[in-house]
Amino acid sequence: MTRALIDLDAIAHNTRLLARAAAGSGVMAVVKADGFGHGAVPVARTALAHGASWLGVTSLREAVELRSAGITAPILMWLYAPFETLDEAVLADIDVSVASTGGLETLAGAAERTGRTAAVHLKADTGLSRGGATAAEWPDLLTTATKLRDAGLIEIRGVWSHLAHAEDPGDPGLRRQLVAFDQARAAARDAGVTAPLTHLANSAAVLQLPETHFDLVRPGIALYGAEPVPGRVFGLRPAMTLESTVILTKRVGPGTGVSYGPEFVTDRETTLALVPAGYADGVPRSSGNRAWVAIGGVRCPVVGRVAMDQVVVDAGDNPVVAGDRVVIFGNGENGEPTVSEWAQWSGTNAHEVLTGIGTRVPRVHYSVESPNETSTRSPSRPVECAEMTPS
Repeated sequence: MTRALIDLDAIAHNTRLLARAAAGSGVMAVVKADGFGHGAVPVARTALAHGASWLGVTSLREAVELRSAGITAPILMWLYAPFETLDEAVLADIDVSVASTGGLETLAGAAERTGRTAAVHLKADTGLSRGGATAAEWPDLLTTATKLRDAGLIEIRGVWSHLAHAEDPGDPGLRRQLVAFDQARAAARDAGVTAPLTHLANSAAVLQLPETHFDLVRPGIALYGAEPVPGRVFGLRPAMTLESTVILTKRVGPGTGVSYGPEFVTDRETTLALVPAGYADGVPRSSGNRAWVAIGGVRCPVVGRVAMDQVVVDAGDNPVVAGDRVVIFGNGENGEPTVSEWAQWSGTNAHEVLTGIGTRVPRVHYSVESPNETSTRSPSRPVECAEMTPS
């Protein structure tokens, strides 16, 4: 009843657009969190077929999933605990980000046990204050890395960092990060570290900060069609449509409480429509009495508290019946709500909405342009909604 339709043609379009924006730099398609909820393997295959040359993930499990699917492109992973053994990463030719001497020693141990050289990207903390070596730690990291490189245990493949705020090109913090990254790169050169890849740019930076592109860019949310810079439109196409079905309608009078609380009471005679999608499916609980869906070409508000498995929609006097298609969000071309609108209604970002779509929601991947790129494809494009009535 509730499903997520994944338009791989949109992924292809977005990848091509980002590759053009990167102006000659390589593209690492970030497919962490199961491709931001879109399905890591089909997204990765599509991105690689349309301009990406690298894949980025957080965990070893995510990287191994791609390798197990037969994907041989370079993969970078960047989150792991110091007590993890990374033998599997080394054996599967997965590049590993390192931000500490302890991390280097972990990888060196994996290299010794497997008899293979570990590929490393050294990460500098330039101001995000999450992963990465601080300016004070960076010299020791470089010294240890060169020793292990000279011993044949690691190959230094990249030097990289992560931007904290690339949405505003004039942000002073951004400028401080760029200076810090230049200093980290200079220190690496002085220490004899020559890596073939330097990378920094996230989605927003790919699209508007060419000075951050270097050898490789790392788009995430833009790959899936959410515009990363508030107030700017770059021509990205949202790839996911979350749809469901009306399973029950009832005509009620004024003064009728709806859902728990109740936090909503009808002020007129109206038709309520029950939709089997709740916060266990990724509908944000905070969106009750704020969000809208599209039924039969008309925007209708979500009323009352969002439950685990269902929401109630106020359909007014529209002729809604059980079995009608409900578009929770889509690409917006026909006026249906978008994931960016849902993020605004829920007080979050598109990343959280997309990655929050529950595992019990089936993903249906389809492509009209290149049907051979996916093994799970809808027989045709989803039926588009008629002209919407704006909220």
